[in-house]
Amino acid sequence: MASRDEVDRIVDAWSRERPDVDFSPLQVLSRVDRLSRHLERARRSAFAASGLEPWEFDVLSALRRAGAPYQLSPKALLQQTLVSSGTMTNRIDRLVASGLVERRTDPSDGRGILVVATPLGRERVDAAIRGLLESEAELLEALSRVDQERLAALLRKLSLDFD
Repeated sequence: MASRDEVDRIVDAWSRERPDVDFSPLQVLSRVDRLSRHLERARRSAFAASGLEPWEFDVLSALRRAGAPYQLSPKALLQQTLVSSGTMTNRIDRLVASGLVERRTDPSDGRGILVVATPLGRERVDAAIRGLLESEAELLEALSRVDQERLAALLRKLSLDFD
């Protein structure tokens, strides 16, 4: 018999107490929730080692993924980070103050603004992504590459309706 985890114990206890209820969704989603907590800890640690907060990583990684010249409009940043415009304005202000991004006038629209990652911002986000990938690889060590690909495909199928 396969090893049992805390979710198995929780589901067994609920099933004993409420045999009239189907607790099978907990078998998947409680594990996802528990794993997300471990992932959150790993991310915070990787980002902190690079001198970043998670929200700083979110903005800087969006800019870095955009490719040279590492710039996006505030609207594009909103779409990628899923925060309100007020929150994004505050984040950009704080990143400007810390020297990680600059605001520039959009040359194609004199009224528009572009947010541009500075060399320091790119350096920090590159270090953070390296640390994050190392941490995430450790979290997945128990799975073969094939199992990881299978799990990724199943999670993609589940998440398509949410994206």
